[in-house]
Amino acid sequence: MKILKALLATALVTGGAAFAAEPRTGHTYALEDNEKRPAATLEDASFLVGSWTGTAFGERMEESWSAPTGGSMVGTFKLFNGDEPAMYELMLLTVEDGTLVLKVKHFNADFSAWEDKPDYVDFKLVKLSENELHFGGISFYKRSDDRIDGYIVMRNQDGVSEQHLIYERQK
Repeated sequence: MKILKALLATALVTGGAAFAAEPRTGHTYALEDNEKRPAATLEDASFLVGSWTGTAFGERMEESWSAPTGGSMVGTFKLFNGDEPAMYELMLLTVEDGTLVLKVKHFNADFSAWEDKPDYVDFKLVKLSENELHFGGISFYKRSDDRIDGYIVMRNQDGVSEQHLIYERQK
C-alpha cells in the first residue's frame, strides 16, 4: 500500500497550473501555458452523480457523487486492499472563473490526512466535450448511463503512464 500511496502522491503533481489541453497519455491531457481553459458548469459533470463501484490500481473501489447543489458537487472515494479499506478521498467539484476545478483531499485507512490541514490537490479542467471531462492529470469518459472509464496520470522513474479506473453504476 505504501507503493500505491507514493504513486498517487506522484500523480498529484500533474494537477498542474497552466491552461490548454495537449495530449499527455492515450486518454489524458496536460495543461499548456497561455491558453484559455474551457467554460464549464456543474451540469457538464452531472454524469458523475450517483454511486459507483469498480476497479482502480488492480483493487476494488467505491465512489459516490452528490447532485449539484449550492454551487458544488461532493464526492467520496474508497480504495480497498482485499476486504479492508486502503485509502479514502474527499472531493469537491466547483466552478471558479467560469470553469470546473476538482479539489481532492486524501486519507489513509485510519483517516489520517496525506495533505496538511489547509492543503488539497487541485485539478483544473483543461478540455471538455460531450460525455468527457479532462482535468490536468485525470479524465472521465461516460461510456453509457451505467459505465464510466477514468484515467489518471502516474509519474514514476520511467516517465509518465496512465492507470485505468472502471466505474459501474450501482442501482
